[in-house]
Amino acid sequence: MYIGGGSIKRSGLYDKIRELFKDFEVSELPGIEPNPKLTSVEKGTAICKEKGIQVILAVGGGSTIDASKHIAASACYDGQPWDLVKDRSLVAGALPVAVVLTICATGSEMNSGAVISNEKTHEKLEINHPLLYPRLSFCDPTYLYTLPSKQTAAGAVDILSHVMEQYFQPNDEAYITDVLSEAVMKTVVKYARKAMDEPENYEARSNLMWASTIGLNHLLTVGKGGAWSVHPIEHVLSAYYDITHGVGLAILTPAWMEYVLSDKTAPRFARFAREVFGVGEADDRKAARLGIEKVRQFNRSLAMPSTLSEAGVLEEKFDEMAAEAVRTSGIASRAYVKLQVPDVKNILMNCK
Repeated sequence: MYIGGGSIKRSGLYDKIRELFKDFEVSELPGIEPNPKLTSVEKGTAICKEKGIQVILAVGGGSTIDASKHIAASACYDGQPWDLVKDRSLVAGALPVAVVLTICATGSEMNSGAVISNEKTHEKLEINHPLLYPRLSFCDPTYLYTLPSKQTAAGAVDILSHVMEQYFQPNDEAYITDVLSEAVMKTVVKYARKAMDEPENYEARSNLMWASTIGLNHLLTVGKGGAWSVHPIEHVLSAYYDITHGVGLAILTPAWMEYVLSDKTAPRFARFAREVFGVGEADDRKAARLGIEKVRQFNRSLAMPSTLSEAGVLEEKFDEMAAEAVRTSGIASRAYVKLQVPDVKNILMNCK
């Protein structure tokens, strides 16, 4: 079964794939939405079971790949697809998934996770299982040449955020992992705007694509182990308002950094500022604040919104969203700085 979006038809990639598989029986599930929905997973699962699908080919970015992974597992399960999100022990098998990457952002091409939104319950949760690793992924930077500027920007923010989530962890003594993380973050900062200005710049596209893959293939978790801090808040945000994931991260990340900045966190934030953005300030607290401003400047350089109101998010749901973020994650028990419901609400308020 082929799963993809309309953009690859415009680029000509769809016709190329159809030609390659002209001698095979192929079913299609087009139109996977950003923040892939449970309803799309249910449709794909039904097709797999009805047609006896043997292999899933995901052509697109993280949303398409994530939906494909969930469908692959659900096709081998007799119950409801959402059951597998709630209890990963129910995953007993999965169809093989192959990937042709056309958007670099999530790193889903080389990991075992998939994030799915349940529009009925306003939950955006991850299913993660070793059986969900793609069997192969084709990562050709030239497939990114037709990617719109906004998607390039949102993808770059997502890559940077993935690495920051792993970099800001309770254990900050994994030196090799930290240096690798800093290199990936510097790469994103260096090439994101260039890829927007020069869409067919192979150097920019290839480095961002590799940064995306390294950023979430578990390499940068070595020696770490805490919960993520910003993604749980953004997942609730996009589950309620269906905004672009990278946009939500761009708004929330500097606000989170500002909120948790303290004498304890300042040295780590200062190292980030110096190594990633070249801040020369010797005082840790001042360097940390300069680093936060550098993150804001980077986001602005990519034309990212800086407030929730710009993204159409209303204050009326903040209490509910804050409670949901804490309920569905380890943010209150295992994050770099533990956050309770009032803390999450304060961060949201600071983003208004």
